[in-house]
Amino acid sequence: MRNVFLLLAIWGAVHPMYYFVTWFQAEGWDIMAMVDAWHANAATSGLVWDLTIAAVTLTIWILYEAFSSKNWLSLIAIPATFGVGLSFGLPLYLFLRARIVYKVDRHKVRDF
Repeated sequence: MRNVFLLLAIWGAVHPMYYFVTWFQAEGWDIMAMVDAWHANAATSGLVWDLTIAAVTLTIWILYEAFSSKNWLSLIAIPATFGVGLSFGLPLYLFLRARIVYKVDRHKVRDF
C-alpha cells in the first residue's frame, strides 16, 4: 500500500504543478494574480475553501499524530501540503505514516 501512496504523492505533485507553471508562464509570475484567479467566481472560491479546510484538517491530524507517535518525519507533509497542494501532502503523509503503522503491525503478537 505504501507504493500506492508514493505514486499518488508523485502524481499529486507533478500533475497540478503542470497547470500552475503553465498558468504562470501565460499570466506572469505574480502569486497575487493567481490568488485572484482562484476567486474568479463562487465555484472556484468554494473549491479553494474546500481544499483549505481539508488542508487545515490534515495539518491538525499530522501534528496530533506526530506528537503522539514521535513520527517527526511526517511533519514534512505540512509544508508539502501548503507549498504544493493537498493532492501531494495527503498521500505523502499516508506514505510516511504507513512506514510506522506497518512496522508496528509486524511486531504485534497475535492472540489466537
